Amino acid sequence: MNHSSEDLETAAEAQHADLYDGRQITLEELHIHLSAIDLRLRQLARAAETPATPVELEHTISSLRSVAGQVRQSSDRIRQLAAIVEGDVPLSRTMPRGDAWGAAAVGTDREDFGGPAIIPTQAQLLLLASNAPLAADTTTYPEAMTGVPRSLLLSWESKAAMARRERERNAAVAREVLVVPCERCGAGEGEQCRTSSGWAAEQAHKGRQREAEARVDARLGYVGPNPVAVADA
Repeated sequence: MNHSSEDLETAAEAQHADLYDGRQITLEELHIHLSAIDLRLRQLARAAETPATPVELEHTISSLRSVAGQVRQSSDRIRQLAAIVEGDVPLSRTMPRGDAWGAAAVGTDREDFGGPAIIPTQAQLLLLASNAPLAADTTTYPEAMTGVPRSLLLSWESKAAMARRERERNAAVAREVLVVPCERCGAGEGEQCRTSSGWAAEQAHKGRQREAEARVDARLGYVGPNPVAVADA
């Protein structure tokens, strides 16, 4: 059986159960895993200096050390964020332009920078921490997030997760299209739609496409074209 690169990528992404600390990974665990990857990459770079068969691996060694440096930077940022979310780091109570964040941002209308920062980004948290020494009033992450509706916290999903689930949905729809018969051109299972002159088309007819999308969304528990789970589905 042939597998597309997207199928293999999805399968690889799914093998992450060992990374979880409970139901979701903590920032501390993420920091530790990144630190381990950094160390392993540097160890591999050192080992590659003396391969069993004489081959000059300078390019690979430099690449491994470069990637290790990037991972180390990410690990350091996550370590800082772990301290922030634990409440160990004071944060400015407002953004540089005076906008509220966390629970204080609920119900506000912040037009710039993507709307109210109820769920702050890592860049925003690091900025709030760096601005705290000069801020007139400070808070902590746990204090600032107290009062954010539980429903919002439970439904929140990262942009990366949403993009991944959308890719998975689109791939499932593409497979489902070839299962649904097309009433417009008569294409059967495994056949592509055809034009009136008999040319195979890359895109399916609208009715067939919509039927495939409806089947996939019902199977996944999504609403509409966006990968949003149906409550209690």
